[in-house]
Amino acid sequence: MEFLESKANTKSTYIYFFIAGIVLIAFNLRPAITSLGPLVGMIQEDVGLAHWSAGLLMSLPLVVFAIMSPLVPKIANKLTNELTLIIGLTSLLIGIVIRSIPMTFFLFTGTLLAGLGIAIGNVLLPAVVKDKFPQKFGLMTSVYSTSMGFIASLASGISVPLATDLNLGWQGAQIVWALPVVVAILVWVLLRKYNLRDSGSIQQMSSASNRMWRTPLAWQIAIFMGFQSFLFYVTISWLPEILHSHGMSMETAGWLLSFTQLVGLPASFFIPVLAGRAQSQVWIAFMLGMCSIVGYSGLLLGSSYPVLIVSIALIGFALGGAFPLALSYIGLRARSANQAAELSGMTQSTGYLLAAVGPLFIGYLYDMAHSWTLPILTLIVVSMVIVVFGMLSGRNRYV
Repeated sequence: MEFLESKANTKSTYIYFFIAGIVLIAFNLRPAITSLGPLVGMIQEDVGLAHWSAGLLMSLPLVVFAIMSPLVPKIANKLTNELTLIIGLTSLLIGIVIRSIPMTFFLFTGTLLAGLGIAIGNVLLPAVVKDKFPQKFGLMTSVYSTSMGFIASLASGISVPLATDLNLGWQGAQIVWALPVVVAILVWVLLRKYNLRDSGSIQQMSSASNRMWRTPLAWQIAIFMGFQSFLFYVTISWLPEILHSHGMSMETAGWLLSFTQLVGLPASFFIPVLAGRAQSQVWIAFMLGMCSIVGYSGLLLGSSYPVLIVSIALIGFALGGAFPLALSYIGLRARSANQAAELSGMTQSTGYLLAAVGPLFIGYLYDMAHSWTLPILTLIVVSMVIVVFGMLSGRNRYV
């Protein structure tokens, strides 16, 4: 009897520790990217990057996501999820450190390695949650997507103060985000040692994975994932510059970017819970899409401070809800953890390839037009596409 109680307590401790590990992974999937947007101007001035080059810098992690995403489930199948996540975190840590060296080569190499590490976490988190918490998938998606959104907004808000007020420069402001990566590595090393041999590795991938690429619903989710990511990374990259063009200081613009993400936190938490309880998520996708359309239209038409704040709030709510909705689709449209991993790899590969075009393309449009009007019109059109494919993905079907 005592043995059974001890075993139950051990398993319970492992589950809680595992939840902490999931949250720590989520904490490290955005700061390396979102902290960069407010610092782009400093980096351009220090290293000498054109707008299109800065856009490429922001797009590079997304290209890595696209290339790595289909490979991650296969790697996890051979190494276990725990070891694969540790490798990803280590790559992220090295990337953040290298990227702080003020030379173009190290800037891009570090960003590439950081993108590699983030890609591993992006793909494995939905599969791990589906495997460990199949009955609580919506709730757990809420927990880690909200954690992700909170730390992302914090990273955006404090980047400029860290660089200027604390005199750390843009390099020191980047190095700060190596600290939570170190903590996450330690936790996952302990989880791997603790290993109950139910590692959640993804099995029997090849034939089913190939079928996934021929499934219309998987493509609809991939396009939804891609275009909502397009909007997110463009906003992270260029919203401070857009607000600066309206006469705001870069520090204020950085905090408003942080505000954009903070506004999205309630949506990050409640959207997956609502999605998990509803048979169809069509109405949720429509609501988020309309907020996006109205929000970006406000950036285009509004010149007053109150109009900009309302627009930013709507954009934040839309972005905050769209990403966890896309993650929810991965679990809700799959019947098993295996399918969730396959769908996650396929949709994130295709989706992030589409998203990678965003910051670079918008930067190019600005360089060409010398105005933010055409780029913002593009974002409005993308928001309309999100409404269509979000509603298609929200129908009660399985891949």
